[in-house]
Amino acid sequence: MNDRLPQVAGQPRQAFRRAFLREARSFCRICAGNCALLLTVADERVVAARGDKSNPLTHGYACIKGLHLHDAHNSPERLLHPLKRQPDGSFARIALEDALDEIAASLRTLLARGEPDSIAAFRGTMNYSNLVANQMLPDWLRSLGSRSFFSTMTIDQSAKWVTAERLGRWAAGPDPYEHAEVLLFAGTNPLVSLSTFNCVLQDPARALKAFKERGGKLIVIDPRRTETARYADVFLQPLPGEDATLVAGLLHLILAHEWHDVEFCERHVSGMEQLRAALAPFTPEYVARRTGIVQADLRSAAEMFARSAGGKPRRGSAASGTGPDMAPHSNLAEHLLQCLNVVCGRFARAGDRVQNPGVIGGHTVPRAEVIPPQRSWETGPKSPRSGFGSLFGEKMTGTLVEEITTPGSGRIRALFVDGGNPVNAIPDQRAVVQALRELDLLVTIDPFMTGTAKLSHYILPPTMMFERADLTTRDYEKFVLFRPYACYTDAVVQPPPGSELVDDWYPFWALARRLGLPIEFDGIPLDMQRRPDTDELLGILSRNGAVPFAELKRLSAGRIFDLPPQFIQPAVGNARFEVAPADIVRELEEVLAQDAPRRVSPEPFPFRLTVRRMRDVQNTMYHHLPAIRRRVPYNPAWLHPEDLQSLGLEDGALATIISEHGQIPAVVRSDPTLRQGVVSITHGWGGLPAERTDYRQVGSNPNLLINFRQRDPINAMPVMSAIPVRIERAAATV
Repeated sequence: MNDRLPQVAGQPRQAFRRAFLREARSFCRICAGNCALLLTVADERVVAARGDKSNPLTHGYACIKGLHLHDAHNSPERLLHPLKRQPDGSFARIALEDALDEIAASLRTLLARGEPDSIAAFRGTMNYSNLVANQMLPDWLRSLGSRSFFSTMTIDQSAKWVTAERLGRWAAGPDPYEHAEVLLFAGTNPLVSLSTFNCVLQDPARALKAFKERGGKLIVIDPRRTETARYADVFLQPLPGEDATLVAGLLHLILAHEWHDVEFCERHVSGMEQLRAALAPFTPEYVARRTGIVQADLRSAAEMFARSAGGKPRRGSAASGTGPDMAPHSNLAEHLLQCLNVVCGRFARAGDRVQNPGVIGGHTVPRAEVIPPQRSWETGPKSPRSGFGSLFGEKMTGTLVEEITTPGSGRIRALFVDGGNPVNAIPDQRAVVQALRELDLLVTIDPFMTGTAKLSHYILPPTMMFERADLTTRDYEKFVLFRPYACYTDAVVQPPPGSELVDDWYPFWALARRLGLPIEFDGIPLDMQRRPDTDELLGILSRNGAVPFAELKRLSAGRIFDLPPQFIQPAVGNARFEVAPADIVRELEEVLAQDAPRRVSPEPFPFRLTVRRMRDVQNTMYHHLPAIRRRVPYNPAWLHPEDLQSLGLEDGALATIISEHGQIPAVVRSDPTLRQGVVSITHGWGGLPAERTDYRQVGSNPNLLINFRQRDPINAMPVMSAIPVRIERAAATV
């Protein structure tokens, strides 16, 4: 093992050998993949990470983000003490409990006004992946009586929530991956994003190769021939923003040729004739003209998804990513995409064995039946400021600016941000920054001085992954872990000496205690006089699991558990999917009324800017780490080489990207995998608008190009992809 010891910068290898103490097992919590890691610990610092080859789920796989987590822990830019904003805008250290005393006093004043909704919280990516904090944050808001809960979900892929509430859901879940004969990916690239729910998250390249080797068929829809598209049997490369048109065309063909699952639809689906009628204009000729794809490819994709070579129904599923869900008509596109699964009956059926009954979550009886549409955005309360409702208990992040800046009862005056960076995540950055500056209280829990932290009144730096106990995902385990796997990790190392850090969940419990308010944590009342520890809270979250928490703690590594087999049970209800509700039919008519965009849009905005994932970073996180900066110091704008030539730009030239709403600097790079007329750039980069920062050091924020008021009427999702832009050569001072 010593032959594999890593070199530590500035430390001779022999000295490192003397300092080497141990190896420890843990797992990455950047995404829901929870890949197992083997950590090298020297002088009580994690100095290296590699995939754990002994792990039965990941077999040594870990992506670049997880392999550099130790760099984040040891970063000289890491915040190690709570900070309070001073009158001149600078920050000074403050003791944690003193900070919480002052924050509680501010909250007490707001609550005394009888407007608990004026206190809000924003859940970021790192709150999602912290099991205890993920539960504590909304439970704390409920203890205050506040309904002002926001998250990255409603600014990312909330079309999936809208679709579940409007179309309905299948209680037994989608077709099991292990039975899949065909997979369709629309606007998602799991080999880079690692986050497509109908694909294995742990080492997806190996999984796709195995899928293909067993005869599986793959359909990929994307304006770029992505890394995933290299495995595709059929690849469709549409114009950005035409996702709804293209999927409508696939459905048109499937229904016109009777390739759908007739028996399933007769039993479980309402609105089939209305859907047929609404899709009638989306003929192959029309769809090909609008989207820029070939008619024969559209037919090949429809037939490949719907039926096998022998004409029998296939098993498998269709899924999307941020591509369709950030583009115009995102809710329509997602609804139609899920209609592919519905009309083809792509769900687990009665008698199927459940691939993952769940290790940590509670036992449920999965049934082969529809959970009917709820349309909670219509039936629940609506904001008096924005007019929007809520989804699954969350307000729409696209309304946060109005919720802060519009006068009236319940106007947000205090915002708590845990594990996120809304300044870089929410469109129309200038409006977001101005709104956050108007708050009476902004508290950010983050280990780094993000754009949001810079505007905060208090910054509470948390412990990081290897410094706290945790469990693998509970709420998503049945969706992202295709086998009954779970892992507990204890804290591998202590926080840096002399630091004052806190687990993310603690400030919320401590504030409730100061305010004299009880917290029901996952339905269990907490003792508000005695501080719980993280293991105690993890035990509450896993109390109904198939494996006792005490047993999970005793294990030294993750395990695939041999659980009693569970099978899908027959239906007891008779609810149906609603494939063609009136608002879907109206939006299809709106799409038709917009007419076909030309292959090359007219001036002044001839290009369409689309979203793009980077393998090296997750959203707004860890861009500053040295190993990441050496690979991707900024977010370039990628164009087809012929587009570069037509613009008179060479690869690597400085340029300005201009929309109706704003402009940003960029370095243009050549990408022959893009279709012409498209420019793709990654979101989440850049500093504050007023900062005079070097683009080559921090990148650009595409959200400056976006008007947040151009958004969907249901979920306030701004149009963040397929944005009309033009590109001009920039001065060398960009």
